[in-house]
Amino acid sequence: MSFVQPKIFLALSLAAMTAALGGCTTYKPAPKAFNEATIQPYTLDSGDRLRVTVFDQQSLTNTYTVDQAGYIAFPLIGQVPARGRTLQQLSGQIAQKLQQGYLRDPDVTIDVDRYRSIFIMGEVGQPGQYAYVPGMTVQNAIAVAGGFTSRANQSMVDVTRKINGQVLTGRINISGPIIAGDTIYVRERLF
Repeated sequence: MSFVQPKIFLALSLAAMTAALGGCTTYKPAPKAFNEATIQPYTLDSGDRLRVTVFDQQSLTNTYTVDQAGYIAFPLIGQVPARGRTLQQLSGQIAQKLQQGYLRDPDVTIDVDRYRSIFIMGEVGQPGQYAYVPGMTVQNAIAVAGGFTSRANQSMVDVTRKINGQVLTGRINISGPIIAGDTIYVRERLF
């Protein structure tokens, strides 16, 4: 009888360990589209501040912010949809609308004055909202947020990213690139 009890104890222990370690795999590696988003042309979203220059039109040249609905309010032509568009697409759209009764041959250029923020949470010195800089990696972002805490998993993080209107989360290496609008979550290490 005493021989059966250790087998039951061993089976129950193994089941408990399997269940505990199963919780470690709740996030899957980042999908292919997740990584491809880092090499695609930059697409605009709410929070981006743009410097729009209309050649020889000082009254139209200014900085404009993409609002929560994804539009910029531009003089003469009103609300212009910007969300999901590249800088080139938006400048073409503004030029086309200005050509419809306002300017003969408008020359519109757009630069990003300030990118939308990134958010860093979890096991970092100072979690919060931070400015995005082009070419930023996860490691750069964590450094800006005060570095890792002593409990942090310092090899992999979870990143939540909006791609084509869909919110995806994936686990990536800390040397991986991030894009504006990403949310980085640094998990606690197991041991």
